[in-house]
Amino acid sequence: MNNTHVVIMAGGVGSRFWPLSTPEYPKQFIDILGCGRTLIQLTVDRFKGVCRDENFWIVTNENYVDIVRKQLPSIPVNHILAEPAARNTAPCITWACWNIRKENPNANVVVTPADAVVMNVEEFRRVINNALDFTKDKDAIVTIGIKPSRPETGYGYVEVSDNIKGEICKVKEFKEKPDLQTAQTYLENGNYLWNAGIFVWNVNTIVLSITKYKPNIAGDMDNIMTTGNVKEIFPQCEKISVDFAVMEPASKENKVFTHPADFGWSDLGNWASLHDKLQKDVNNNVAVGNVHFFECNDCVVHTEDAKRVVLQGLDGYIVSEKNGQLLICKRSEEQRIKEFNN
Repeated sequence: MNNTHVVIMAGGVGSRFWPLSTPEYPKQFIDILGCGRTLIQLTVDRFKGVCRDENFWIVTNENYVDIVRKQLPSIPVNHILAEPAARNTAPCITWACWNIRKENPNANVVVTPADAVVMNVEEFRRVINNALDFTKDKDAIVTIGIKPSRPETGYGYVEVSDNIKGEICKVKEFKEKPDLQTAQTYLENGNYLWNAGIFVWNVNTIVLSITKYKPNIAGDMDNIMTTGNVKEIFPQCEKISVDFAVMEPASKENKVFTHPADFGWSDLGNWASLHDKLQKDVNNNVAVGNVHFFECNDCVVHTEDAKRVVLQGLDGYIVSEKNGQLLICKRSEEQRIKEFNN
């Protein structure tokens, strides 16, 4: 556990959850489930017993540093890395791992988004510990693959091949978000998993991988570590995801593995996923806040700021209120929420 470090990526703006989530205060810092803990606090909570407080690293936008410090006071201040610009996940992860290597060259690292939801925390910890045990002394990368429960078109997929050790399987190929027919085929085949965006590796493996596949990003990070000039160098980093930068080329060299998992995971990317995770009433409505339904069906409501909300006769609607902004939108039209907020 002393060598285990956890990197939490917390720089997104969560625009699909407007007005609940805004660029000034995005969804990872909100108690979106109505449980008394924000998404980033829940992310830290689920690593209790896996990682010590002083071994967490948060990579976030420079505008959110004060929010992180307030919500996660146990995280060392120098472990909150403030991005001056959004450059996607490869530079974000690289920066964190270069810092970890400086602090502990024997570190074993988990990288996770800040805004996912996990319902079965004990199973999550078991899977993560299995993956850490696999990567600690190997030149190997493990991505956590979620066993699909439906033909989902909103996630990327991992195609698995041979079982290597215990529950660990070799990754054959990464797949982009599919159309519905392809997703149905993936589900029927049984050897495709959702890509959860949770990665496990030892720090030397990722440093060597980035240096090999993206020497330009590695060079930028070397310069940042030498000069401390984050503000000028980081915005010039290549804007690319870790999937394209590392995972795909590494999988072609048989270095990438997956741990199939089923711990009630959701990336909580939209209102539909929130509806899926919250407890429903007899008419399939879900609510966070003091909400009263009359003759309503299939609604998802989040109005924690309002004293009392009474809804009558709504069928399949999203209702959300935050800081004086109110959204009332058909669930079937939720893909237009970004458009409504322009």
